[in-house]
Amino acid sequence: MTNAQLYTIIALCIYASAMALIGCISYGKSKTLDGFLIGGRNIGAWSTAFAYGTSYFSAVVFVGYAGQHGWNIGVGSIWIGIGNAFLGCLLSWLLFANRTRKMTKKLNARTMPDYFEKRYDSKGMKILAAVIIFVFLVPYSAAVYKGLGSLFSAIFPGVETWVWMLIIACLTSVYLVAGGYIATAYTNLIQGVVMLAGVVCLIFAVLNHDAVGGVTGLIENLRNFESVPGDPNPTTGAQLTNIFGGSSFKFLCFNIMLTSFGTWGLPQMIGKFYAIKDTTAIKRGTVISTIFCVVIGCGAYLLGTTSRLVLGGVLPEGGIDSVIPAVLMEVLGGGALGIILLAVIMILLLSASMSTLESVVLTSASSVAVDLIPAIRKKETKAETQMLLTRLLCFAFVACSFIFATQNIPIIVSLMSFSWGIVSGCFIGPYIWGLFSKKITKTGAFSGIISGLLVVGVSTLVISLNSGFSVAASKSPEMGVAAMAVSLVVVPLVSAVTKNRDAKRIDEIFTCYNED
Repeated sequence: MTNAQLYTIIALCIYASAMALIGCISYGKSKTLDGFLIGGRNIGAWSTAFAYGTSYFSAVVFVGYAGQHGWNIGVGSIWIGIGNAFLGCLLSWLLFANRTRKMTKKLNARTMPDYFEKRYDSKGMKILAAVIIFVFLVPYSAAVYKGLGSLFSAIFPGVETWVWMLIIACLTSVYLVAGGYIATAYTNLIQGVVMLAGVVCLIFAVLNHDAVGGVTGLIENLRNFESVPGDPNPTTGAQLTNIFGGSSFKFLCFNIMLTSFGTWGLPQMIGKFYAIKDTTAIKRGTVISTIFCVVIGCGAYLLGTTSRLVLGGVLPEGGIDSVIPAVLMEVLGGGALGIILLAVIMILLLSASMSTLESVVLTSASSVAVDLIPAIRKKETKAETQMLLTRLLCFAFVACSFIFATQNIPIIVSLMSFSWGIVSGCFIGPYIWGLFSKKITKTGAFSGIISGLLVVGVSTLVISLNSGFSVAASKSPEMGVAAMAVSLVVVPLVSAVTKNRDAKRIDEIFTCYNED
C-alpha cells in the first residue's frame, strides 16, 4: 500500500465516523416530518449557506465540467464559476430566500410539489411535479457516483470503481436515513469547511507547479501553448487565453445560464430556503453562501484551466473525465505534504458529492412519500407512516442511483443529460411567479410546467430524427435554457387570459409578507 492510499484511507475513516456520529445525534431531532424534511424551519445562516453551496457543487463539477471546459475553453471557463456565484447564488438569495421562507411557512409546504398544490389549489400539479422530480433527479444522482468513483480509482487503480460508489452510498444512507435534513445541514457545515480549505490549498499547489508558474506564468504559458501531435482536442494559445471563450463563446453563455439560472427552479436548492429560521439568518446566509460559491466555483474552473499545462497537453487515458484526477496525481503525488493534501482533496470531493447526493435523494424521496403516494391514494396518510416511508425511500433511492451508476443503463444515462434543465425548466415559472404575483392562475402555472416539458421533449424528438440522439443530448444546455425562458413567459401570459376563482384565498396567502 502506498502512502497516498494509506493517508486517504485514514482520512476516509475519520470522515465516515464523523458523518455517522452526526446522523446518530440528529436522529432525536428528526422524529417529526417537519424535522426530517426541513429541520423544523429552524436552521441557522451558516448551516443553510453551506448546505446551499455544497449542494450546488459536487464532484461532477470538478471532474466533468471544470475538467472538460477548462481543458477545451481555457481562462474563459472561469466565467461559469463567476456566473454560478453571482447569478445562481447571490441573486437567488436576494430575490427568493425570504419570500420562499415566508410563503412556504404560511402554506405549511415542505416540498416543491406541496408548494404547488397549496399555492395553486391543484392536486394534479402536485402529482405531475412529484413524477418529474422522481424521473429526472434520481438518475442525476447516478452522475455524482460516477464522478467521484473515477477520482478514487485514480489513487486506488487496483480497486473497482463500483466499490467506491458503494462506500459513498453506504455513508450517505447512514446519516441521511437517520437524521434527515437536520443531519444534512450539520454535515454540510463540516463538508463546506473541508471544501473551502481543500480548494484554497489545491489552488495554491497547482499555481506553484513548475509548468504553471503562478498567475502571471499561467497566462503567459497558456498564450504560448501548442497542441501536441495527435491531440484529439487541438487548440491554440489564443483560444485558451481568450477571456470571453473565443470560439466557445456561445457554448459558454448557454452553460453559464443553465448552471446559474437553473438553480432558481431546482427543488433541492430552493428547499434550503424553506428551512432557514428568520430574516436575519437570510441576510447573513446570503453573504456566506456567495463567498463560498466564489471560492469553490472559480477555484474549480481555474484548476481545469491549468490542466493542459500540468499534463503537458496530453489528454490522459480515460479522456476528459480523467483530466482532474490526473492533475491531482501530478501535482500532489510526491512528497509527504503533497500526499497528505491529496487525501484532504479526496475528502473535499467526497464531501461535495455526498452533499449533492443527499439533497437530491431527500427531495426525490419526499416527493414520492409526502406528495405522490398520498395524492394517488386520495386519503390522508398518518404522519408516522409518511416518516417511515420517507426514510425507507431515501434508502431505496440511494440504492437505485447506485445501481444506475454501475450498470450504465442507456436510458438512465440519457436522462442525466437533461435532468438539470428539464426540472428547472418545468418549475421555474410557476415557482417564481407564484411568489411575486397574486394574478398567477392555476391554469397559468400548469401551462408553465407543461411548456417546459414540451420544449425539451419536442426539441429532442426533432433533433434526434434529423441528426441522432447523441446530437440532441449535446444540445441539452440550450434546451434547458429555452425551457426556463418559455416557462417564465408562458405562466404570466396564460394567467392574463384566465381567472383565479379563489381571490380571497390568494389574498390570505400573500398576507405572509406582512408577517415577521
